[in-house]
Amino acid sequence: MINVISGVVLAGGENKRFGGLTKAKLLFRGETLIGRIIAIIKELFPEIIIVTNKPEEFTEFKDCLIVGDIIKKSGPLAGIHAALKSTSADAVFVFACDNPFPDRKIIASMIRQFNEINADILAPRLGDSVEPLHAIYKRTLVSEIERFILGKERKAVHDFLNEVNTEYFRLALTDRNLKAFTNINTMYDLLNFQKK
Repeated sequence: MINVISGVVLAGGENKRFGGLTKAKLLFRGETLIGRIIAIIKELFPEIIIVTNKPEEFTEFKDCLIVGDIIKKSGPLAGIHAALKSTSADAVFVFACDNPFPDRKIIASMIRQFNEINADILAPRLGDSVEPLHAIYKRTLVSEIERFILGKERKAVHDFLNEVNTEYFRLALTDRNLKAFTNINTMYDLLNFQKK
């Protein structure tokens, strides 16, 4: 089955390590992190959704649908929930706003695999590490996410993957693959990865 899949960039988070600056708007190689990600992924998806609780900071992205969390203070899973509620696509491919190197070949391969299997989620696995914020989620998960968030003290996306039918896209631990899943978590990371 061929699924219609929207691209989603999660641009929330409290950004405590960046002195309150919005991480998605930090400059990386002359453009904002979120602008860089959208430029890389926009040709792969019919719709791009930005999930943020500061919509006023993203008005320049006129071709994107901008939505906020419906369930407040529940982390990235609430952002995924908001994206799924706002789209008519069959699924969403979720990206974190702090990943400056998404790889189009990996993304396309994941979409192909997702269309060949019957899973709620397809998440990449590099060795023992799973990347739930670079994964595909079916729209039919909305009520499952609501139940999970409202019924749990801990609302980690990793935990949710164990609650539903999750398949894994296995990747070798190569430099190219590791780079594709690089996250910028500190100012040191931001400066260091500018050079790579």
